Amino acid sequence: MQANEAINVRMCADFHAHSTASDGTLTPRELVARAAEVGVTHFALTDHDTIAGLEEAAAAAEEHGIRLINGIELSCVWRTQTIHIVGLDFDAASADFQALLSRQEAMRWDRARLIASRLQKAGLPDLLATAEEEAGGGVPGRPHFASAMVREGCVDNLRLAFSRYLGAGKVGDVTRYWPELSAIVEGIVNAGGQAVLAHPKKYRMTATKLRALLADFQAAGGVGLEVLTSGQSSGDTGFLAELCRRNGCLASVGSDFHFPGAAWCELGRLPALPEGLQPIWERFRALNH
Repeated sequence: MQANEAINVRMCADFHAHSTASDGTLTPRELVARAAEVGVTHFALTDHDTIAGLEEAAAAAEEHGIRLINGIELSCVWRTQTIHIVGLDFDAASADFQALLSRQEAMRWDRARLIASRLQKAGLPDLLATAEEEAGGGVPGRPHFASAMVREGCVDNLRLAFSRYLGAGKVGDVTRYWPELSAIVEGIVNAGGQAVLAHPKKYRMTATKLRALLADFQAAGGVGLEVLTSGQSSGDTGFLAELCRRNGCLASVGSDFHFPGAAWCELGRLPALPEGLQPIWERFRALNH
């Protein structure tokens, strides 16, 4: 049995999942309970640009006997494209990290206001307040605007909200509104955390462009590559595993879970890491101290 296989026998890891603190449908407590129910032993709540759910998740993790790792998913820009970086095992109380979160929240609010303004110019009502309610009082993102459209009778369902107004290239798709990749990676590293390039194949880049992204990510201090995520083909996994090996990255795993009911995206349902990869959790201070 290979080392990585032995690790996966002892633990079931999921280091990418979302709660109602961002765009998930389960509260942090409900999310952790579900993770425990399906056998997850090591878990990270990685809400978008916020750690608002972390305290609740930590309390639930203690109740259910799950090892919780501090997590977040931060938005940034690389060559005009929006990229997501998962931060793991950082010091949430770090002054630098708190400043980074404050900047991200301000940018998310500016983005939400711009989305609302663009939608109004496209003939829709002002949806900002309704979208904020859908976000539970937090900063609304595109999924919350989609729910607001359905609630206000602008469209019949969420699919239409995205296909007409919020999907890629549509009027409500505000993408170039984030810090540069290097600033986000450095912010995670300065807080003692591990920066992971999230779901690399979902960016639909050519292999050459993805290698260039990885090179810039590593130059900024990034160390991890999300080799396993939900809805990924075995061919994509093989490509990412080889990319990880060739570039000396640490391998991470995460379902990117947002809501129950999607059989292709369930907590803890990922296969074992391919051979020859070093798992990122071997570097976690929270597990090794």
